[in-house]
Amino acid sequence: MKNSTKKLTLQSLWTLEHYAKLRNRFRQEMIQHKKNRMVRLGENLTLHFEDSETIKYQVQEILRIEKTFEEEGILEELDAYNPLIPDGSNLKCTMMIEYPDESLRREKLRLLKGIEDTVWVRVEGRDKVFAIADEDQVRENKEKTSAVHFLRFELDEDMIKSLKYGVGLAIGADHKAYTVSIDPLQVDVRNNLVKDLI
Repeated sequence: MKNSTKKLTLQSLWTLEHYAKLRNRFRQEMIQHKKNRMVRLGENLTLHFEDSETIKYQVQEILRIEKTFEEEGILEELDAYNPLIPDGSNLKCTMMIEYPDESLRREKLRLLKGIEDTVWVRVEGRDKVFAIADEDQVRENKEKTSAVHFLRFELDEDMIKSLKYGVGLAIGADHKAYTVSIDPLQVDVRNNLVKDLI
C-alpha cells in the first residue's frame, strides 16, 4: 500500500510528456480513488479528503495546464500543495460550499460566515475535534465566507489507535445556519481515511 501521508518531491512527479501518455488512465484511477474520500454533508457541503495521490493529481494537472517544466516552477507548486497532504496524525480536506444559483450562493455565503470553524470529526466514544481552517490564507471577510476552505482535523494517539482498532467515525457541522451530521460514516470512506493515520 502506498503511504498516503508521504509528501511529494520532484521525483514523485512525471514529466509533462510522460504524464500526457498516462493522464487518461490516472484520471480514471483518481475518480475511483476519490469516491471513497468524499463526504457530502447535507445538500450543499462537500468534503474532499486529500492524500498524496489526490494532491499528485492536482499538481500534475496544474503543471500540464500551465506547461510548467522548469524545476523552480515545479518546486513552487509542491510548496503550495504539500501542506494539504495529511501528516499521519490528522485528516485534511478541501471543503466546498455548493449552491448552483449565483445569487443564492452569495446570500448563503453571507449566512454561513464562520462555517469552516464548526466542521468536526468524532471518533466513537470521544469528543468532537473541530477543524483548524485555512492555515495557508484567510478565506473569509467581514461580509461572507469563501466557497472553498482547507481544513485540518488533528487527532490524538488514542483516537488513532481506536480508529485502527475499528471504531466508528462521525462527521458534521454545527453552524447555526447549517447543522448536519453523519454518524457513523460509511465504512468504505472511514477505512480509506484511516489509511491517512500512522
